[in-house]
Order: sequence, then C-alpha cells, then structure tokens
Amino acid sequence: MPALRCGTVRKAVLRSEIIDDPVKFDALTPHWWKLWEQSSSATPFQSPAWLVPWWRAFAPGELATVAVWRGGDLVGLAPLYLEHGTAGSKLLPVGISLSDYLDILAVRDIEAAVVATIAETICSVGWSQWILSDLPQNSAGLTIAHPGLTVERPVIHAACPVLAVAGDDTLAGCVPARRRRQLRRARQAASRRGRLALASARGDQNFLNQLIRLHQARWVGHGGGVLADPAVQHFHGLSLPLLDAHGLVRCWLLAIDGTTVAAYYGFHHRGRAYAYLGGLDPAYAEESPGAILIGHAIAESIREDAREFDFLRGQEAYKYGWGAVDRWTMRRIWTRS
Repeated sequence: MPALRCGTVRKAVLRSEIIDDPVKFDALTPHWWKLWEQSSSATPFQSPAWLVPWWRAFAPGELATVAVWRGGDLVGLAPLYLEHGTAGSKLLPVGISLSDYLDILAVRDIEAAVVATIAETICSVGWSQWILSDLPQNSAGLTIAHPGLTVERPVIHAACPVLAVAGDDTLAGCVPARRRRQLRRARQAASRRGRLALASARGDQNFLNQLIRLHQARWVGHGGGVLADPAVQHFHGLSLPLLDAHGLVRCWLLAIDGTTVAAYYGFHHRGRAYAYLGGLDPAYAEESPGAILIGHAIAESIREDAREFDFLRGQEAYKYGWGAVDRWTMRRIWTRS
C-alpha cells in the first residue's frame, strides 16, 4: 500500500489514520466497542464482534479502514477494504453481503466533523469507486461529502420489513388476528406430535451446530442455504460467542418430544429485535415450527421492552403475514471528481 496512505489528516482536534494491517484492525476492538456504544446508527452488524470475525473469515481484499481519534479516544470508524480489479479498485465496506445494515460509526456530538475527516482521509487512498450499501435511513454515511468526490444520488438498496411491537406477549397488540390464529393452530398441531419445549440457548458451537443442521435441512434441494458455505460457518463460529458475551444474541431452540426441530438466531439491541437466521426440520413442516419460534421471539422482544421487531433484508411473504412493513436501506456510490 502506498506510503501516503499512512499519513494523518487533521481536522480541528481530530487525528485520522488508515488501518491496513489486520493485527492493528483487531487491536481496535476495545476502542471500537466504546465508539459503537456512542454511535447513533450502530447495530450489531457494526460491532467488532461481527466485523472483526468477518475479516478473519473472508479477507477478500486489502484493508483500508479509516480510524478517527480525539486524543486517545476512537471517535470515528469507517471499516473499509479495497477490492482490486481490471477496471480499477473498489472501496467496499467490511461485512458486505452477510450484514443487513452497514454504516460508518461516529460519536454523536461530533458526527459532522468525524464524517468530514473520514471523507478527507479516504481521498488519499487509491480507489476508483467507493460503494456503501445497506445504509439505514439515519446513516452517517449518507451525509458524506467532499470537493474531491463526485457522488451519485442515493438509491434504494433493499427492503427490511419491520414490525412495530406493542401490547403484551399475547401479540394481540401488534400481530394480525389471522396470523395469531395460525400460530395457535401450529402449536396445537405440534403438541399432537409430542411435548413442546422452547429453550433459550447459549450462543456457542452447540447451538451453531443445531442451526447449521436445521438450516441446511430447510434448504435441501435449493443450494443448501447461506450456511452451506464452510467460510460462512467459520465466520459465525467466531462471531457468535463474541456477540453472546456482549448480550446481543437471542438464540432459541424448539423441540418436539425431545427432538430439536427448529432453531432461531437473532439479536436484541437498543429496543430493537432482529431476526437473522433460522432453520427447521422439513419432517415437521406441517407443524410450522419456524412460525412458532418467530412468535416466541416476538413475545420475548415485547418482554424486553422492544419497540420494533426487524425481519431484516428480504421481502419474503411470511414477514408481511406478521404485520411487518418495509423499511428501505440505501446505497451510495462515490467516484473521483
């Protein structure tokens, strides 16, 4: 990487640097957690428990992450990497593809100054196109501007259906009556096959093994699903325990007569629950074990005072049956002026 990228850019009391060494990227973790807690648009997908394992598992290019400091405090972070190709180098977000939300992180009270510093610093990196996708509506990334950059208009990227949760764990305050009736019938059908047992699971390898088994079973004949990829399995094996250690994961298993037939992997953070991945045994499909687990996860989110239940990226029909409404993420592209 050219030496010019290792220089610093000062703006007010801020100091920036380009992190291109994976060891230094890992070493940001304790500072990163503090910044993540102070960033208004932070989700579990921007935490070091998610993005550091992502880089360890995939490392698809050359790190070019911008870190912004105020004294000894990390106050801004743009986790980025370079993907080199014949048409030039693209600057992309660490976590792309598997992450439903991406953004730069900035301390709230100096967000504008941090964003300006990131934009100024990134101009010293050798790239032809900078792409940020999966940006939430309140994204700091949508505010990036610099005289040296030409920006395309933000475009809609993906729908993340979201349910506004309310009421109590009967779900009567937020889930349509039709879906609640279907849920009662599913529980009755499952009970006829044996004793139902819903259990909270630790975010560890034992849970992950169950999730992988059931997710792949669900997608037999359809490519095996995202967890068919050994690299993705490795990534989740690294990230899940770290997320669990910070209280972010919500893992549930459903057993019928002692047989585990469905798994749910989600998150909970700042009053929002996220439904990330699931799996089920097709032999129990008529009992709708996946729906039983989602209903349970929504009820648990209400008990934890969540305001929203986010079904995350994708417009699968079942999400709307729960009453979810589309919330769109954005994509923005910059080129050199």
